Amino acid sequence: MPSQPSPYAGTAPVGVMPGPGPGPVCEVCGAAPAAAVTVRGHQGMVVIMRFLRREGVFCRTCGTAVFRQMQADTLVQGWWGPLSAIITPFVLLLNLSARSTLRGLPEPATGSWRPPLDPGKPVMRRPAGLIAAVPLAALGLVVMALPVLIVIGAVFGDDPPETLTVGSCARNDGSWSAQDLKPEPCGSSDAEFEVKDPGVEECAAGDYLANLEYSADGATSLCLHPVGR
Repeated sequence: MPSQPSPYAGTAPVGVMPGPGPGPVCEVCGAAPAAAVTVRGHQGMVVIMRFLRREGVFCRTCGTAVFRQMQADTLVQGWWGPLSAIITPFVLLLNLSARSTLRGLPEPATGSWRPPLDPGKPVMRRPAGLIAAVPLAALGLVVMALPVLIVIGAVFGDDPPETLTVGSCARNDGSWSAQDLKPEPCGSSDAEFEVKDPGVEECAAGDYLANLEYSADGATSLCLHPVGR
């Protein structure tokens, strides 16, 4: 019994029709109709990676076999590396275009001069589909979590600092490397500093410089003069 060719092995010349009829023929088995498609694969190897590609003219049966084998291999081998984990989903999605083209072909209508490839089981019904369920589920959780985290950050994020004006008073609830300035009435016992405008000069000796975020425009320097001096 003749052995089946590998999906990635060399193939016969394209365009030779064993029987009557127009159009291209499958380069693997010689059946028609056939279409030109490109199926891609990816292998992640921690610090290096490989990009695979199988271009050819296939009938629906042989093309489906190539697609399923390449998808299954990528689902198992594509995740093992930081960049590969990002690239693999895109490779899998790109192959759906080739799958759509193959689905649009009718079953081969002419005889073939060599046995067609065996498509085997659908990708997700193979062991590769079960193995890939873990990284695919993790990827899905990340994709769903991103908008949730953005909303949470927008709702519960830190409020912008209250602005200070020249002549007002303030207190500092943080350190000077991480200022947390709050406005205070100048007559309050909690008032620690009077806000002053440095003008064209630097702050006076003994004064502190407020972070720019506490000015109304976010770009003006303000001096903090200790109250009582």
